[in-house]
Amino acid sequence: MEIFIDRLNERDAEELFTFECNNRRFFEQTVPSRGDDYYTFETFKNRHRELLNEQEENISYFYLIKNDSGSIVGRINLVDIDNTNGSAHVGYRIGEKYTQRGIANKALKLLVNTAAELSVNQIHAKTTSNNIASQKVLERNGFIRVTINEEKNELSGQKETFIYYSRTI
Repeated sequence: MEIFIDRLNERDAEELFTFECNNRRFFEQTVPSRGDDYYTFETFKNRHRELLNEQEENISYFYLIKNDSGSIVGRINLVDIDNTNGSAHVGYRIGEKYTQRGIANKALKLLVNTAAELSVNQIHAKTTSNNIASQKVLERNGFIRVTINEEKNELSGQKETFIYYSRTI
């Protein structure tokens, strides 16, 4: 499947909300929940606007992963950009019916190429120890495992093991 990344904009809100709702249970199997409020359209629109504001301020860049027909198949983001040292953190999620097709791998490769144009030269990533697919995607794209740490999940209160990665561009 051919994919491309498209920078998030205002007109994406409804389709992105549907994508998030349709994949909620799937995403929450490997990442902490965003909470019930996130899945009400009014709250989602407010958060969407906040993301667009961050993007306008060059604090974060948010991209939708789309297939060749323009449908959303996932998301990939550069967040917490530090312009003093050119570092950022990456996060991504692929919709359930689009997994195991190499989409995350392709999207991360596209984002790494785009990051250089945004003056980002160091990308950090964090994933849970049970998210083997994400670990493989990061390693295939040149990310190096930096550390493993057990932390309390703020939403669930449960302890989880996180694996931290980094890549220099």
